[in-house]
Amino acid sequence: MSASQRLLHLVKYRSLWTHARRKVTTWSPVGAAFNAKPRRRLELFEKNVGLFEVPELSCPAGFQAATETALRNTEVLLHKACSCPPGVETVECFDQLSDGLCKVADLADFIKVAHPDPAYREAAERTCVEIGTVVEKLNTNVELCKSLKNLLDNPKVAAELDPDTKRVAELFMFDFEISGIHLDDKLRKEAVALHVKLLDLNNEFLIGSHVPNRIAKSAIPQHLQVHFASEGSFIQIGGLHADSPDDLLREIAYRIYLYPNADLMECLEELLKCRYKLAKLVGYDSYGHRALKGTMAKNPETVMSFLRLLTDKLSHRTEKDFRMMRDMKKRLNPRNAEVMPWDHPFLSGVLRAERYNIEPSLYSPYLSLGACMEGLNNLFSRLYGVSLMSEQPGAGEVWSEDVRKLAVVHETEGLLGHIYCDFFHRRDKPHQDCHFTIQGGRWCQETDQYQLPVVVLMLSLPHPTKSAPTLLTPGMMENLFHEMGHAMHSMLGRTRYQHVTGTRCATDFAEVPSILMEYFATDYRVISQFARHYETGQPLPESMVARLCESKKVCGAADTQLQVFYAALDQIYHGKPQNRSTTEILKETQEKFYGLPYIPNTVHPDQLKPFFS
Repeated sequence: MSASQRLLHLVKYRSLWTHARRKVTTWSPVGAAFNAKPRRRLELFEKNVGLFEVPELSCPAGFQAATETALRNTEVLLHKACSCPPGVETVECFDQLSDGLCKVADLADFIKVAHPDPAYREAAERTCVEIGTVVEKLNTNVELCKSLKNLLDNPKVAAELDPDTKRVAELFMFDFEISGIHLDDKLRKEAVALHVKLLDLNNEFLIGSHVPNRIAKSAIPQHLQVHFASEGSFIQIGGLHADSPDDLLREIAYRIYLYPNADLMECLEELLKCRYKLAKLVGYDSYGHRALKGTMAKNPETVMSFLRLLTDKLSHRTEKDFRMMRDMKKRLNPRNAEVMPWDHPFLSGVLRAERYNIEPSLYSPYLSLGACMEGLNNLFSRLYGVSLMSEQPGAGEVWSEDVRKLAVVHETEGLLGHIYCDFFHRRDKPHQDCHFTIQGGRWCQETDQYQLPVVVLMLSLPHPTKSAPTLLTPGMMENLFHEMGHAMHSMLGRTRYQHVTGTRCATDFAEVPSILMEYFATDYRVISQFARHYETGQPLPESMVARLCESKKVCGAADTQLQVFYAALDQIYHGKPQNRSTTEILKETQEKFYGLPYIPNTVHPDQLKPFFS
C-alpha cells in the first residue's frame, strides 16, 4: 500500500468513527475499522473477484472449476515428481503438489462450515470429498513414494540436502507410512477405501454436531422461551447458555442441547470403528497411536500417564473448588445445593466475581473490539515490527458483509499476508473460536516469489449497537489474543515449504504461540496501552487488572480437571475397542476424571467435537 493510499485509508476510517463515536475517544485506523458498524456496499457495478480473490469462486459452481484445475495440475506435478532425478527438485515437486491441493481443500473446508449460503456450503463439501479422495490415493501411490525413497535412501544425495529440505522430505515419507504404503496392493486399496469412508463420516459428524436440537414450546416454561430461537411451535436450542444466572435455563439448555441424536451417535460409533480399523491395517495398536506419532507426546501411554498424574496432583484442590461451588449454590438456591455439570462455568464465574469484584460488565466498556485490535497492533509492532492495516475487500471477496480484512505489513519486508476476521455472531455459524489456514506460505520456484499466507479467524462476538461498539468481556479478549496468536504464527512462519508453514507443525506444539499470547492479555504493561473506556477515554485502572489476574486462580483446579476429562475421553475413545457404547465410556470416564455426575440421556460437549483429524 502506497503512502497516499495509507493516508486515504486513515482519513476514511477516522471519518467513519467520528460519525459513530461520542466525540471523546479517537482510534487508530485499525481500531476505527473494528469499532465502526459495517456499511452496506452497492456491488452492482463492481466486478466480483470471487471468495478470497479466487476468480472461479464468484459462484458455487466455481468450486467444481477450481477442483478440476487443481486435479489437472496434480497430474502434471505427479508425473514430474516421479520422473525427475532425486534431489531438491523432488521435494519441491512434492510441496507444490501438496500446496495445489491444499489451497482448494483448505478453502473449501472453511466455506462448508462458515458460508451462510447453503449452495456454497454444499459445493464446498463436494470439493472436500473429491480432493480428500485424491489425497488419500496419492498417499498410497507406490511410484510417488518410490521417488522420495530413492532420494532419502541415497546417502550421497541426501547429504547434499539442506536441513529444511531433508526434514520436509522425511515428513512426506512419514505421511506415506501412516497411510499404509508398505501394504500389498489389495490392502492399500482397502486403506484408501477406509480413508474415503472416514472423510464422509467426519463430514457428517462435523455438520451434525452444529445442528441445534429442538423441542415443543409447550415443554419449556413460557418465561424462558425468549432465550432460545423460535421455529413455529418449536424452540431451537443450539448452545449451553452456561453463563446464565437462571438455574432452570442452564439445566434445560444442557439437557436438550446434549440430548443424544441417534443418527449422530451411530455416526460417531462408526467413525471410531473405522479409525481403529484403519490404524490396525497400517500397523498401529490404535488410532491414538497413529495420531500421536510425530508429536511431542509420542504415544497414548505418555498422554494417559500425564493425565493421571495431573488428576492426582490436582485432586485436593479440585475437591476444594467443588466445595466452594456447592457452598455458593446453597446460598443462591437453598432448595437445591447439589452442583451439576451445567453449574460449573456459572458458579466459578460467580465465585471469581464475588471474591475479586470482576463482574464482566465492569470491564467491557474498556474493552471495545477496536481498542483490543489497536492493542494487538501496537503489541505486534513492538514485538515483531509488524502492523495490521485494514483493507476494503473486493466485491464477492468475503462471505458476509461484517467480515473485516487485514493486511499484515512488516516494517522492512513489506506485506506478509492477509487475515480475514469473521468475528461476529451469525445464524448457522459454528459457535467455536478457531483459526483456519486458507493458503500456506512458501517460496514459489515457478514464479520466483513468496506465496503469502491467508488465514481466517472465526469468533462469535456480539454486533455493535447504535450507541456502542462491540464490547468484549475479559474472556472474549483472551480468546481474541489466543486466536490472533495462531494468525501471527501463520504470518511470521516464512518457511520455504508450505508443508511446514505456520500452524502446520506438530499438533501439540501448534497451541504454544497462541497460549503465550494469552499472557499478554492479562499483563498490565500491555493492557494499559489500549484498554480505555469507549465513551470517556479513561484507562482501565491497574487495580482492576490485578484483580482479574488474581481471579484466574479461583476454581483453577476444577477448570483444569474438566480439560483433563476431555483429553482422557478423547484418548479412550481412540484406544482399543471396548465393546461398550460411547455413552457408557463417557459415564465411566466422567466418574473417574471429573467431580460432577453424569446426566442420563445426554452426550458430553466433547462428544460433539471432531476428534483427531
